[in-house]
Amino acid sequence: MWIGIDDTDSSQGMCTTFLVPEIISSLNYDLIGYPRLVRLNPNIPWKTRGNAAIAFKIGEGKGKSKKIGEFRGRDILSFQYGEEIPTTDILDKIKKIVERYAILDDKKTAPGIVISKKKISESIYWKAVRSVVSLDFVMPYLKGLDFYGYKSKRGLIGAAAAIAWKPRIKTYELIAYLPEEKWLQERYVDVNSVIEMDSTVKTTFENYDYRNRHVAIKPETKTPVLFGIRGTDPDDLERARNIVKSDPYLGYIIFETNQGTDDHLVRKNISEIKPYDSVIVKGTVKTRPKTIIGGHLIFKIFDETGSIECAAYEKTKEFREIIKKLMPGDAVIVYGSIKKYPNTINIEKIKIESLADIYKKEIPRCPVCGKKMESAGKGKGYRCRKCGTFKSEPNYVKIERDISPGFYQVPIIARRHLSKPIEFFQVEYIQSSHLHF
Repeated sequence: MWIGIDDTDSSQGMCTTFLVPEIISSLNYDLIGYPRLVRLNPNIPWKTRGNAAIAFKIGEGKGKSKKIGEFRGRDILSFQYGEEIPTTDILDKIKKIVERYAILDDKKTAPGIVISKKKISESIYWKAVRSVVSLDFVMPYLKGLDFYGYKSKRGLIGAAAAIAWKPRIKTYELIAYLPEEKWLQERYVDVNSVIEMDSTVKTTFENYDYRNRHVAIKPETKTPVLFGIRGTDPDDLERARNIVKSDPYLGYIIFETNQGTDDHLVRKNISEIKPYDSVIVKGTVKTRPKTIIGGHLIFKIFDETGSIECAAYEKTKEFREIIKKLMPGDAVIVYGSIKKYPNTINIEKIKIESLADIYKKEIPRCPVCGKKMESAGKGKGYRCRKCGTFKSEPNYVKIERDISPGFYQVPIIARRHLSKPIEFFQVEYIQSSHLHF
């Protein structure tokens, strides 16, 4: 039996992922496989924070079991497979837990719960991660299922999408949770231990931004989450957790996720781009990048269908130094997202395919005596004062570009959950959909 939940958090606090260990420890059933943390379209304006939904499968566990977490002093075990269980009263039990923790007085929060004995159509996931989905689109897929939505019921979309996700590529995240009385307080995660973990456990990623001295595993907002360690091998996450020094925590659990997969991106021509899209666009630089108020860097690219502005915002820090070196004529592939306004690609990474040849004009030297010539007037060429030699054109000297073709990405401090690190472009990190026993 699949359980999907979305939209219980808010900018005021809470984290939907916390409900997974809470519900699992409350229901007298077994967890089958890994629970899921599924990020959806990052551009949705009414999202609460990271636009993540959760899903997990419960049943009567069969086969080998494996510890994938601890919560409130008990181990969380996951089984390879399971037998079906009756759905009686499960929705009511989950509703009570959701109502205890969800921030229902937040205007943006509209939780949804979906319970299904079978997988939901994968098309819901792809629409929800790449576009704007209406509740009317999702409701026919929920026919015959147990579900419940609060307020506008918008959370049903994410809950269904999390169940519908069929991983082709996936990563994992171990999330540790604070006791409830600590949720709104400052949390302590030792920086040096994070650096040690980052250098020791090579299958983890985006733990620490060295240049900007940013601990990426610790959330900036007040939530139940103490830290979250991402990786491509779930077994290594336990080793990573034991290296990190922090405040005591209530428990932890390992999720399988679509983070770091680029699932949100779609290849498009410029004329096809719409608000809230996330795109991969191949084009040519049209204008030199310029800095605007706030430290943001803006330039235009074009293809055969049109042109669009691209932005490296202030938060992308040193990435802007790369963007400043672009010149008209450079061939690029831009990866990024579009808000409703302005109609600008917010760059997540860029591939510079080729560099334009750029020349600077120089006053020539006399071909007879070698002395530097002088202008004879605007558009009238050059003459040598010493020997009177005339030359109609200046010299053009090719400028050496201080940049090379290749991939460039924003620093960890500015990276989105779904954005695939360029390090993953060179390695295979597809994981089995089954537990490693």
